[in-house]
This record gives sequence, structure tokens and C-alpha cells, in this order.
Amino acid sequence: MGPELALAVALALAFALTNGIHDTANAIATLVATRAATPFQAVLLAAVFNLLGPLLVGGAVAGTIAGIVDVPQVDVVSVAGAALLGAIAWNVVTWRFGLPSSSGHALLGGLVGAALMAAGPGAVTWGGLDGWRPVGAAGVALYLAVAPVAGALAGLLAARAARRALRRATRRVEAPLRGAQWAMASGLAFSHGSNDAQKAVGVIAVVLAAGGETDGLGAPLWAVVAAAGALTLGVALGGWRIVRTIGRRIYDLRPLDSLASQSSSAAVILAASLAGAPVSTTHVVAASVVGVGGGRRRWRHVRWEVVREMGAVWVTTIPATAALAAVALLAWRLVT
Repeated sequence: MGPELALAVALALAFALTNGIHDTANAIATLVATRAATPFQAVLLAAVFNLLGPLLVGGAVAGTIAGIVDVPQVDVVSVAGAALLGAIAWNVVTWRFGLPSSSGHALLGGLVGAALMAAGPGAVTWGGLDGWRPVGAAGVALYLAVAPVAGALAGLLAARAARRALRRATRRVEAPLRGAQWAMASGLAFSHGSNDAQKAVGVIAVVLAAGGETDGLGAPLWAVVAAAGALTLGVALGGWRIVRTIGRRIYDLRPLDSLASQSSSAAVILAASLAGAPVSTTHVVAASVVGVGGGRRRWRHVRWEVVREMGAVWVTTIPATAALAAVALLAWRLVT
């Protein structure tokens, strides 16, 4: 493996790390916020199920990521590396300010921006939908846009169903609720791993194939394991800023609220993974928390200024990372 190829693979894992700082934290945020688990317990839980997700669900998401750009083989490694640099830079900046940002949007913007700089509009597979499966940049963007709406609606319905089912419950239900939170947090970490780890895996598969290290776009097992491990390591290195935003700043979650948010988010993300659609755990979990507030008929208790702040970040992510990746491509070519 040459130095340029090794650098691109290392950047893919670094992207997974920053992705974990944002998104794996979201997967356990409500569990920690309601004190159903300690941060250490939550990190261990995320570690196990983030690894199992990509191993058991398969590589449909990785295949979609791999098909976003179509550049000459000689440009593949530089375009992928520049895209990753742009996405990593954006993830670090938004983490610094405690803003939940979408690594899926960041990677999409980075890939599109670098490909446009490298070879113009024809270098991007714009695509659309093939049945339920997203194809190219347009298909991925569509799922990224729809997923938060689905998360909010699922959170609202789950919260109302939970309130109706437990409207006459006594305090004895608290212990089973904590156990259910653990189960749903496991499911959310599993679905997160099945989706977000595959984003880095898809890029690794592309650069390895371009470098002649593999045949086709199948990623080796070590790439899947390394990406999943990097996601979880991100939590330990600083994801707690995002935990506080998701778990406490949007809406004051109670154990039943946490359960509704976790279950609805896990269902939406896992369904997207099975369809091969990269989505944002950040978007889905944050939207489900808003939906839970609506499900409790407490819209006024949702901190809309925080929601608007996150929305502004989400809207600017793709153009910002596209510009960062375009600049990074110029620097990459100068250095290499």
C-alpha cells in the first residue's frame, strides 16, 4: 500500500472517529441523560453494538457511498482524501461548539465538492431512486432530508403510545423502564453501526479498489472492524458535548421519553440501513426528541432556539463541506 493510499485510508478512519464524536454520542445520549446508565456503561454498550451492526446487517450503505462519484481512476484517491478532509474539518468545528451536525451530509458534500473540482459535473453520479434504494448524490440527499421527518413522526407516535399504555402505571414500572432503555439503546447503537460505520467503509472500499489492493468494491473485514471501533472511540474522546445538547438542551427527557426516542430512532435508522440509505443519526435522534415533546403535548417546552441553531448547521453543511473539499483537493495535489 503506497503512502497516498495509506493516508486516504487513515483519513477514512479519522472521519469515522469524528463521526463517532457526533453520532455515537447521540445513540447513547438519552440513556445517559435520564441516568439509566453511567457514561462508562453507555460507552461499553455502544462499543459492542456498533461493531455488531455493520457485521450483521451487511454493506448496502457502503455500496451507495461508493457510487456517489465517478472520476477517473487516477483521481479516485485524491478526491476521496479531499472529501474526507473537508468532512473531518466540519465535524471538528461543529463539535467544538457543541452543535450536533450530520456526518452523512458532511461526507456527501465533501465527495460532491471534490469531484466537481476534479472533473466537473460529470464526475458526480447524480442518480435518484431505484425502487427504495438510493442511487448517487440525489438519492442520498433525499433520504437525508426525509429521515428527520420520519424520526420526528415516529417519536411523536411512540411517545403517545407509551403514555397511553402506562397512564395508570405506578412507580414500580420504573425498574422495567430502565431495562427497556438499555435494550432500546442497544438497538439504536446497533442500527447506528449498521449505517454510519459503512460510510467510512464505503470510502475505504473505493480507494482500495482504485489502488489495486482489492478486486471490486467489497471491503475487507478489517476495514469494517476498524471503522466500527473508530466510531465508538469518538465517544470516549469528546462526544459528551453532543450528549448534553441532544439529551438535555432540546427537551427535558424522562425515562419514558428516552425509551420512545430510542425505539423510534432505532427503527428509522435500521430501515434506512436495509435500504442502503446513508442517513444521519444526529438528525434522526434530535428530531425524535422534538417529536417526543410533541407526543407529550408539550410543544412549548421544546427549546426551539436550539432546534433552529441545529437546523442552520444542517442546511449549511453540504455547501460548506463541498467548498472545504474543493480547497483540500488543490492542497492534496500540491503536496502529493
